[in-house]
Order: sequence, then C-alpha cells, then structure tokens
Amino acid sequence: MSGAGLERIAVGRPSRPRDIAVLARPGRVPGLFWLGGLKSDMAGTKAEALDRWAGETGRASTRFDYSGHGCSAGRFEEGTISDWLEEAEAVFDRFAQGPQVVVGSSMGGWLALLLARRLKARGESRRLAGMVLIAPAFDMTQALMWDAWDEAARRDLVEKGSHAQPSDYSDEPYILTRALIEDGKRHLIGEAPMETGCPVHVIQGMQDNDVPWRHAAALMEKLAHDDAVLTLVRDGDHRLSRPADIERLIRAVEAMIAEAEAPA
Repeated sequence: MSGAGLERIAVGRPSRPRDIAVLARPGRVPGLFWLGGLKSDMAGTKAEALDRWAGETGRASTRFDYSGHGCSAGRFEEGTISDWLEEAEAVFDRFAQGPQVVVGSSMGGWLALLLARRLKARGESRRLAGMVLIAPAFDMTQALMWDAWDEAARRDLVEKGSHAQPSDYSDEPYILTRALIEDGKRHLIGEAPMETGCPVHVIQGMQDNDVPWRHAAALMEKLAHDDAVLTLVRDGDHRLSRPADIERLIRAVEAMIAEAEAPA
C-alpha cells in the first residue's frame, strides 16, 4: 500500500483563494477523514497515529491543514469558522471517496458536526459511516470563548479587534479576532437538537481545562436522534494523546468501521 502523498488545492473565492495542504492515502472504505483542532496541524500525535493505523490496515485516510495552520498558506489571524468549514467541505468532496468515518478533535469536532449538517442538506448523509469526536468544542467561539472571558478580554476584542489568549500548548498566545467570534455566531448549534444521520462516539477527558466534560454531555442531549455514545476518561486531559488514549481512539474507529461493514 502506497503512503499518503502531499497535494495542494485552492479553496475559496478567486479574490481570496487559500492554498490548502492535503495528505491523502488511498485504501479501502470506509476510510478515515481527520479534522484537527484550533492551532493544530495534520502532523499531530492523534492524526499521525490514525494515518499509521490506516496504512497498516489498508484503509483510506485523508487529513489536511486549515488555512493559517501547518503546511497550508495564510495567516491564522485571518481565519474564521466559515473559512475552515469551507476548506473541510472542499477537501471532503475532492478526496473522500466512499463512506467515511470522520474523526474530529476539539474545534474539529464542531466542524465535523457542521460538515454533517452540510451533507444532510445536500442529501448526502450516506457519505458518513460514522463520527468519532474527541473533546468536541462545538459552539466554542461563543460558549468557550466569549461567554467564558472576563470583561478585560471582551474589551480587548471590541476595542482592539483581537484578544491574546494564553495557551497551555505554546509559548505564544493565540490571537483570537473579532471576526472569528462574530463569524462563529453563524454556525452555532445552539439549544436545538441535531441529527447527523450516522453513529457518533464522543471521547472526553474529565480533566480537560479547555472543553469541560459537561460540554460534551450537553452535546449528547442534542444528538438524541442519533446512535450516540459518550466515553468519559476520568484522568484524561484535552489532548488525549497518551498511548492509552490513542489505543482507545483506534478501538472506537475500529468499532465504527465494523458496524458500517456489518451485513444489514
């Protein structure tokens, strides 16, 4: 089985094209489609482990970097949820041949849910064999950023157009812009239930300081019409990248694929 080869595609309007880097591994379906988190890239521990598993088992695997992330072009500060969702949809349409298990981490979990909503609106829910969501940060621009910030942070955003958010994962703060927060309002899942049209397995650490485990529990209420399972990892942090966490993730993906391949 040949490995994944780096490709680039242009996404966006002619007036603002974004050059997006993609690693697509050919193989059997259902394949894997990876959606990373904010400020993460496709060379992260979980993404690499899943692609390695795909190679060992002959599965197709697709991963990419959002604009302003990793190997893709652009500045992080110029990105919005609309941009990154548009890029996810474009890569999915171009490279995801056959049904896919979408694996979304943190912000990628939100984008996975939004992608499912887009596919359902297009009458293409059958393209999703399932979703595995790791600490899904749905509605994060509102619930986990704006609503959680103090007055000083909100004032920065309003008066300066951005807020420098300290990060546990970098020496440099994340520059979160007013455009990111305001654009995020267009994509809020909110209080209404939603139906992805596929099985969903959420894996959430209970020691997660970025996405509280109760946030994941609230998502389960919204997925009342789906075959949805929540796994809480008592000592798990936000990244869930320890060997035991990776093994748990791969087991969840294997179970999802086995269910999709089982005779009707």
